[in-house]
Order: sequence, then C-alpha cells, then structure tokens
Amino acid sequence: MPSRLLTAPAVEPLTLAEAKAFLRVEAGDDDDLIDALIASARLHIEAQTRRALITQSWRITADAWPADGRLAVRPAPLQALSAARVYDFDGVAQTVDPQAFVPDIAASQFAFAPWALPQPGQIAAGIELDVIVGYGNAAADVPEPLRQAIRLLIAHWYENRGLATVGAVTVLPTTVAALIAPYRMVSL
Repeated sequence: MPSRLLTAPAVEPLTLAEAKAFLRVEAGDDDDLIDALIASARLHIEAQTRRALITQSWRITADAWPADGRLAVRPAPLQALSAARVYDFDGVAQTVDPQAFVPDIAASQFAFAPWALPQPGQIAAGIELDVIVGYGNAAADVPEPLRQAIRLLIAHWYENRGLATVGAVTVLPTTVAALIAPYRMVSL
C-alpha cells in the first residue's frame, strides 16, 4: 500500500549543537552542511527501518479493504488514525468513522471488520487513511540506538565527502547497520 508524507516532522532527532559536539566541530562554517546531513541521515534511517522517528502524518491508500481485516501501517510506529475516506464511483469522498478501526499500536496496524465498511467505487486508491506515526514530538522520544545510528552516519558522511564515484555501491557503515537492525520492518 502506497503511503505519502502529509506533514513532515517539526524537529530533527539531533540538534545542530549535538551533531557538532559529536563531530567535534567548533566553527560555524559547516553549519548548513551539518544541518543537511542531519536531515539526510534521519531520512536514510527512516527508509532503512520503515519507521518514522519524529511524529509525522502520512496518507495510506489502498484499492480494497484487506479480507483478513488487518491493515499494516508503514511507516511505523502507529500513534493514531486522524481520518478515513472511501471514494465512490463518482470520485466523491465518503467519510468513514475512525471508531470503526481498532489500532494495534504494538504491531503498527489497524484491525477492522471489512464487511462493515463501505466498499470503494473507485478502482485504484479508493481508500485513504490519514495516520499519525512516529515515536513522539521530541528528539528524546526516539530510541537511543537510532539516534546513535544518525550520529555515526552523519560522521561517516561528514568525513567522507566527495569520495563517492559514479556507479559505486554505497554501503552503510557496519556499526550503523547493526544499530538499526532490531528496528527494521521487513516486508514478507
């Protein structure tokens, strides 16, 4: 099921000051670069783990309700469902009561009775769920191993600027891969 970012996180998992302290950079010459590395590292870790680190809102679309009555939310972890819509044959959105969905926060999914929900008339992307995901609103809410992975990735990229060549395969540093491994959500 495709998902699209609606609202980006308000803060990053690391501040500029924290990143500079980890890098042992005192001057302000590279502040813009380090800020960009922080955001890039967060995005990279989020893509690798399929998790949102800081609270964000996403729109999940589906063609039909899953027959088993379970809908996985990616990126995880799920916080809440903010809106649900089903599009009819004319492309008009019909609001679905969010109370029809039981959030399973631990599994980052919704349970529901698919026969009790209106069926989409639109062939593709007839179902939209707006969800709130992430560990919390503050950097301190993010698990420390993921914050450390971001620090190490920023340090790796900062120290190895300009070393990538066309066609080269880039690999995560092993320490970063090891730190994020327990948090990865694998598709089956």
